[in-house]
Amino acid sequence: MSTIHETTELGPVTARRQVYSPLETYWNAFQEWRKRRRLVANLCDLSDRELMDIGITRCEIDYLASHPGCDPRGVLSGE
Repeated sequence: MSTIHETTELGPVTARRQVYSPLETYWNAFQEWRKRRRLVANLCDLSDRELMDIGITRCEIDYLASHPGCDPRGVLSGE
């Protein structure tokens, strides 16, 4: 039995354009807003016990949804 101790993320196959039209910028912002609202809705559906199990309280839901790199335990994710 083997265990994987480290993983690497694959980058995009092609480089993404750096120039966005205003419409693309607004669309991307709208999509991010929708993702945050879905996250908030899903977290609000959890019971207080379930939230405690993942280490957050109800008053932290909005903050955590708007700061995706934030870990409720005080550790930054993705580093």
